[in-house]
Amino acid sequence: MTTLTPQKPAVPQPGGDITPAPEPRPAQDPAWRELVDAVREAGQYPTRSEAESVTRIVLSALGGHVVGDERVDLARALPEEAARVVASQIPATRQLTAAEFVDSVAARIEGATPATARWDVSSVLSVLPPLVGDELVTRILDQLPPGYALLFGRAELTPAA
Repeated sequence: MTTLTPQKPAVPQPGGDITPAPEPRPAQDPAWRELVDAVREAGQYPTRSEAESVTRIVLSALGGHVVGDERVDLARALPEEAARVVASQIPATRQLTAAEFVDSVAARIEGATPATARWDVSSVLSVLPPLVGDELVTRILDQLPPGYALLFGRAELTPAA
């Protein structure tokens, strides 16, 4: 299994001390802005700030549930700030069903209900396929429990018995 650990460059300080470099401002990353704008449009959020908050929360939750090469490839395909959000999460100890995943997102958003959280999750995840590619989304869905495909804006077909 490949592990992705974001590294911050060290900045020498007067006196020989070394401190981590300051975090870049996400607003300066055009790809991050485009992702947030796509989420804002998909979710019809009134402000960019709200869309950015929802994007961070959902990607953070997803980052705990996508593991292995798929997590590495997802981080590589996303804008730098989004990759950092995904990669910084500790892998979950148990997989959540799609409904539990939505509930976990609802718990992170003040005033959210399961219905509004489902909207938020779908608003973020549905913009990922054109950004990261359908093949990677298929690989991610293959490692998640049934029910996530709809959150990514895909039909979830089950084989006939």
